[in-house]
Amino acid sequence: MVGQFYPSEPGAVSDQIERFLKQTTPSITSPGPSFVRRGTSAERESGSGQIRAIMVPHAGYDYSGAVAAYAFKALQGRKVNTVVMIGNSHQAYFDGAAIDDSDAWQTPLGQAAVDKKLADKLVVAGGGAIKFDSAPHQADHNLEVELPFLQTVLSPGFKIVPVEFGNKDDGGYKKLARALAANLGENDLVVISTDMSHYPKYADANKIDQGTLEKIKSGDVAELEKYAATVEQASYANEQTVLCGIDAVKTVMELANLAGWDEIKILKYMNSGDAPIGDKNQVVGYGAVAFAQVESVKVKVENEIANATSAEAVATGGLNIKQQQTLLKIAKDTVEIYVKTGRVPEFSVADEKLNEKQGAFVTLDENGQLRGCIGQIVPLDQPLWQVVRDMAVAACSEDYRFSPVSQDELDELEYEVSVLSAPWRIDDWRKIKLGEQGVIIRKGNHSGVFLPQVAVETGWSLEEFLSQLCRQKAGLPSDAYKDKDTEILVFTAQVFK
Repeated sequence: MVGQFYPSEPGAVSDQIERFLKQTTPSITSPGPSFVRRGTSAERESGSGQIRAIMVPHAGYDYSGAVAAYAFKALQGRKVNTVVMIGNSHQAYFDGAAIDDSDAWQTPLGQAAVDKKLADKLVVAGGGAIKFDSAPHQADHNLEVELPFLQTVLSPGFKIVPVEFGNKDDGGYKKLARALAANLGENDLVVISTDMSHYPKYADANKIDQGTLEKIKSGDVAELEKYAATVEQASYANEQTVLCGIDAVKTVMELANLAGWDEIKILKYMNSGDAPIGDKNQVVGYGAVAFAQVESVKVKVENEIANATSAEAVATGGLNIKQQQTLLKIAKDTVEIYVKTGRVPEFSVADEKLNEKQGAFVTLDENGQLRGCIGQIVPLDQPLWQVVRDMAVAACSEDYRFSPVSQDELDELEYEVSVLSAPWRIDDWRKIKLGEQGVIIRKGNHSGVFLPQVAVETGWSLEEFLSQLCRQKAGLPSDAYKDKDTEILVFTAQVFK
């Protein structure tokens, strides 16, 4: 779209972008209004954190460039490995999201290589919802117009991954967000390309768009969806959409919640009616937003992990947040792929901790009710990640208490992984630490197990816990745990959802 949305000559592009950058006010890089999703003001330092994603408009530079510059200015001089650019196609209608599989993109300012390695990871992690398809990218401008800005403000050498959504309300944004949360590096950046309200009058656009920005700032995807539906029903003259890239915006909001990006800043808003050549009778809205991770919160989370006692770390496996997220992603992706295709997916997991031999349970909940729970206490010769994968398959299809999970239920499922220590025998049931230790009961050919969280969730006393374990799980008399011939083993678990 060179020559249409931005100049075709390198000098003209650079001059226009530099003029926009110089016109932005210095305050954009200082603390501004933000919504903080975790931690109180006393737990964080004042000020801005590292920007992990931006939302920028994509109209012709003469209309929206001055707004986009507020977000790009905040990135000036930054060294970035890969920029994942996400938008909604203006021309195509298809399931999920499409990643361009070209080798590079060209603008008047040079070439940007496509990061094939990260793209491959996102496609694999997407479980069929993310695919390679260059066609939607050929006839669209919404990602291309962001690239000259990036080439101007970022240090040279960055790669890109262009992603277009197909405009079907199929929940694909959740899968892309999860894939990004699991695969983005610390020096990667996400750019969301979207304009805001389309074609209402100037005053209506200001009202609609301020409401949209507030919902984005809240970090609550459901609230944004509800607001968009409200605007559609309000019958504003000529209003067509609150966000032409709404799936892209929902992706970054979901990603921010998954990754712990805790600050959202509205940097600038205008609409086409504010441009010298604009018409106030029918306008398009433009917003610049930054999603950041405040360093003090990151340090606080890391310190909380580091402050766990060495005994707990040894007993539970000591998985950090990234390792936990990886296992949860494996469990969720496995269930979704298996239920849809009957195929058990393969994963490439390099993390040494996740390749250790360790037992695990996978628990599925639906609307607050147990939907399946199966585990392997002692791995047969499998790495932890593979145990989680196989137990995810079993939990959704082999738990005798439930029918197999159907495709219609997938969006309602919640996932919990329990990583287990090796069990050890105790000689007195009174020594069990209720709520802290899981218990295995064995007698003859009968056995049963309860995870530690069962006691917390039910509120049972120790006697009730053991009685239910004997009767429900082991098929033994409810007081069998008192029998001297009954073997009792305990274990600890690191549990995360």
